[in-house]
Amino acid sequence: MSARILIVDDYPTARKTVRSLLVWHHMDVCGEAENGKQAIEKVKQLQPDLVLLDINMPVMNGVQVAYQIRQIAPSTKILFFTIHDSPENMAAARLIVDGFVPKSDAGTMLIPEVKRLLEV
Repeated sequence: MSARILIVDDYPTARKTVRSLLVWHHMDVCGEAENGKQAIEKVKQLQPDLVLLDINMPVMNGVQVAYQIRQIAPSTKILFFTIHDSPENMAAARLIVDGFVPKSDAGTMLIPEVKRLLEV
C-alpha cells in the first residue's frame, strides 16, 4: 500500500498543481483541504501518512495546524510547503514539522523531500 498524502492550501490552483505533480510521480493523494480547520478534520478522517501544509491560510494558520496534528496524529509527517520562506519561518518550521519546501522550489525539491519523509 502506498503512502497517503493530504494537501492543505487555500488556493485551489496550488492544490491542483501539487496533486498533479504527486500523482505523476505515482504518489497517492488521499485528500485536500482549503483551510486549517478542514485540515484537522481531514487528518482525523483520512489518517494520512504525510500532510503538505501551507503556512498562511484562513481560519487557522499552518503553524497552529501542525501543533494540532502532532497532538492527534503524532506519527503523521508534516511538510511545510509555502511561499513564506523567510529564514525565521524556516527555523520555526524545523522545530515543529519534518520538512520545509518553498513553493518556488517545488519543481526541484518537493518530490525528493516527500520521498525522504516517506522513505520511498
